[in-house]
Amino acid sequence: MERRIGRRGGVYTALLARVYQSVAMRTFQDRSRHFEALAAEPELIRMGQNTNHLPGHPAVRRAMAAAIEDEVWRAYAPPAGLPALRALIRDDLGAADAEILVTDGAAAGLHHLCHHLLGPGERMIVTDPGWPWPEAFCRAAGAALAALPIYEAEQGYRLTAAQLRAAVADGGAKLIYLVDPLNPLGVCYTEEEIRAFAGIARDAGAWLVHDCTYRKFARRHTLAFPYYPKRTVMTYSFSKWLGLAGLRVGALAARPDVVEALAEGQPNPLGSNVVGQLGAVAGLETKDEWFPEVQRVQRANQEAIRAAALPIDGIDLPVFPSDGNFLAIDVSGAGAAPETVVALYRTRGIVIRHAGYQSRRYADRFVKVSTTVPERDARRFCDLLPEIVEEARGRAGPGGRLY
Repeated sequence: MERRIGRRGGVYTALLARVYQSVAMRTFQDRSRHFEALAAEPELIRMGQNTNHLPGHPAVRRAMAAAIEDEVWRAYAPPAGLPALRALIRDDLGAADAEILVTDGAAAGLHHLCHHLLGPGERMIVTDPGWPWPEAFCRAAGAALAALPIYEAEQGYRLTAAQLRAAVADGGAKLIYLVDPLNPLGVCYTEEEIRAFAGIARDAGAWLVHDCTYRKFARRHTLAFPYYPKRTVMTYSFSKWLGLAGLRVGALAARPDVVEALAEGQPNPLGSNVVGQLGAVAGLETKDEWFPEVQRVQRANQEAIRAAALPIDGIDLPVFPSDGNFLAIDVSGAGAAPETVVALYRTRGIVIRHAGYQSRRYADRFVKVSTTVPERDARRFCDLLPEIVEEARGRAGPGGRLY
């Protein structure tokens, strides 16, 4: 790694060139090769995908190990999910009137929603920046997309009710997709804002998809479901707070009649990963014992990154503290291309993401850094930040998207 070579030597230059090539990915095979390369380096510090790399509760590992030992995976899981898991998700959300449909990760649930609810000539509204995959799902369903720009200081880097209302009035909406807390900026909407968004969706007769992936990291979170139960669907993830990213367990939550309709043509009619579901049960049963420490560490990491970033000329944190397990760091004022910052960190054994993954409009503005990593890893990121920003100043990025 770069620790063993000179920053400006030939070996380093060649390594940086290879990293540039990997971040300028344009095809599915490019993306697959990128992840293959990451998997081949287990020592990497992974601060790019908001996955949780902090120790979980031993009960989670024991539950999954016992499931494998007992070979429970030889039988299909119930198509709606294990009853114990569904009950725990409902309780965790605090949505007693909701029914739960366990999915192959929250992403698969969202894919199913887009294909089930959208069709040619219909329109979905999202924010820019935001999570990029709904755009792909929307277009695959033949629908149109409206991405509302929110990376603006004057509106607090968040969607406003007036902005959403105007967009609905201008072109209509079949589906409004709201990530809350928002990946990649970390804003969390207030009860007043959620109530307004639900009212706009209700008046338009639109579906409101409330993506609650980062809910557990928020200081305070309000569900949209109670304000518009008829057409609100919540997505729930175990990849981030519990760290089950590779096991693909998530859920959709909505009124029973909505879930009944969504079950028609569900992509996993024979049930989701039963080993992962049992791990998720154990995680929910023990969350009060171990998750507070995850929250303490990730918030301490946010503070450490803030302390390292703000003294650097031209660096800004548009949203602090973040209500997600990540921070957006605006490097544009320092004359640094986000792709270059990402590439330079990659040569030091740290993976982060640049804005181009989550926004075309603001691709030249920021990088995103995940904070659910050991504090020593966050310190390593902080220690490198001044020299990497200095090295990146004035250097053009490779273009493309980082996956």
